[in-house]
Amino acid sequence: MILAIDVCNEVGSIALLRGAELWEERRLESTDGYGHILFEAIESLLTDHGVGLEAIELFAAATGPGAFTGVRVGLTAAMGLAFASGKPLAGVTNLEALASLGTGPLRAPIFDARRGDVYCGVYAEDLTVVVPMAVCKFEQFAIGEAQRIDAGPLLAGAVGRIAARRGGVHPALVEPTYLRPSDAELLNTSS
Repeated sequence: MILAIDVCNEVGSIALLRGAELWEERRLESTDGYGHILFEAIESLLTDHGVGLEAIELFAAATGPGAFTGVRVGLTAAMGLAFASGKPLAGVTNLEALASLGTGPLRAPIFDARRGDVYCGVYAEDLTVVVPMAVCKFEQFAIGEAQRIDAGPLLAGAVGRIAARRGGVHPALVEPTYLRPSDAELLNTSS
């Protein structure tokens, strides 16, 4: 069993999978962050499927890019659960998860990064990186022949399916994916 978490953006999700088979993915929304609703949502999902936390063999988390607080909350929750249960953790970027939902040989996932920017990259069908992740103005991102895939779908299920293929590592080895400084860091350097 795999429990996957993605709360890196305005709309997040959690998913329960048996191997690569998605049992259920639940949409999560909260205008004031996910920290106060995430564990209750996880408990509800597991309870509704009659699955105890001890049955989870692999935890998976979206590592970003995205909202700094969301990235931290989701990854910290997954790390805590993995550490507490002695199970591995798989980290998957949101761009990679979005690319996995495409159908073309080259896939260009794009997320709104705010401030007029986008998070973007280009991946091959097997999710090999063709053009590394970047944050830039949309006009500066050369998609070429790649299939454009815009954010919108829930991604925890995709994170879980990628984790099922790759497996996990010790939770301490999973790092967040930040492509630019946080707003707090930007404000601090401009003063």
